[in-house]
Amino acid sequence: MHSPRSAPRGQSADRRSQRALTMPGTRLYHGHSDNVFAVAWSPDGQYIASGSRDTTVRLWHAATGTCEYVYRGHSYSLLSVAWSPDGRRVASGDTGGTVRVWDALSGEEIVVYRGHRRFVRSVAWSPDGGSIVSGGDFGDSTVQVWDAATGQVRYIHDEQYRNFAARWSPDGSRIAAANFDGTVHVWEAISGHDILIYDWHAGPVYTVAWSPDGKSIVSGGQDATVTVWDAATGNALCFYDGHHGSVKAVGWSPGGVNIASGSDDATVQVWNGMTGELVAMYKGHTRWVRTLDWSPDGEFIASASDKDVHVWRVK
Repeated sequence: MHSPRSAPRGQSADRRSQRALTMPGTRLYHGHSDNVFAVAWSPDGQYIASGSRDTTVRLWHAATGTCEYVYRGHSYSLLSVAWSPDGRRVASGDTGGTVRVWDALSGEEIVVYRGHRRFVRSVAWSPDGGSIVSGGDFGDSTVQVWDAATGQVRYIHDEQYRNFAARWSPDGSRIAAANFDGTVHVWEAISGHDILIYDWHAGPVYTVAWSPDGKSIVSGGQDATVTVWDAATGNALCFYDGHHGSVKAVGWSPGGVNIASGSDDATVQVWNGMTGELVAMYKGHTRWVRTLDWSPDGEFIASASDKDVHVWRVK
C-alpha cells in the first residue's frame, strides 16, 4: 500500500490571470420543504433526483422542472441519492443508517438496506449495476459493499474515521473513499484490499470523484482546496484554490476536461482539470453547496444547498 506524503506539488493556476464568468441560474426547481443535500442526473439526462432533509426523494423532469414523483419512506434526512447505470432504479441514504432502493418510475420500494448504524453520507452504484457502495459518517465510519438486488452485504471496509464519500472507478475495479482524517483511500472493489492512501489535504476530505477514464481522482476538503492526483501513484497533478470555504462537492465533466466544485462559499466553480484555469463561476445559492452533478451531455450542472435545485448552463 502506497502513501504519497512526499509527492511533489502539482500545477496551481495563477489566480491573477483568471477571469470568472459569473452566470445566472437558468432553472430553479422548488418543491422540497427543507435543505437539499443530494442531486443526481439520470443516465439518459431526462430526470434529476434530489434528496432532502424533509425525508423525501423527488424526481424532476430536467427540461421543465416539473416534479414527476415523490418517494416517501425514509424517516430521517436524506444525504445521498444515486441512479443505477440503466436508469431504472434510484438508491437513497439517510441519517438513520438506512439505504432504500426504488423503482425509478413507479416509486415502488425494492430493497431496504440497514447495514449502517447511523448516517449514510454517500451511495454509489457499481458500473455493472450489481452492487452498491455506501459510506457511513457519524457513529459508523464504515464503507459497505452490498448486492443491489438482495441487500446482502459483500464486505465491510472499516475506515476508522468518518467517511464522507465513496465512489467506484469507471471500470468497477476500485473504490475511492474520502475520510475525516484527511486521507483518500483506494482499494480493490472485489476484495477490499487497500491499494493506496492519499494524504495531501490539510484537514477532512469531504468529496471525491474519478475522471471518466479512471486515470485521475479529484478530491476536495475543509482546507478549501481541490486536488487532482494520479489514481495509480497518488502523485499530485493539479491544485485549485479558488474557493473561500470548505469544498463539499466535486465532479468531472463527461468529457473529462473540466471539473466542477461546490463550496461553503455558496458558489459552484468550473475549472480546467489539467491547468486549474477558471472557466466559470455560478452564484445564486443562499447557503453552502453540498452537492452537484453534471448532465450526461455536459451542458448543464445541477447543484443544491438550500431548499431548491439549481440547474446551470455550462455552454
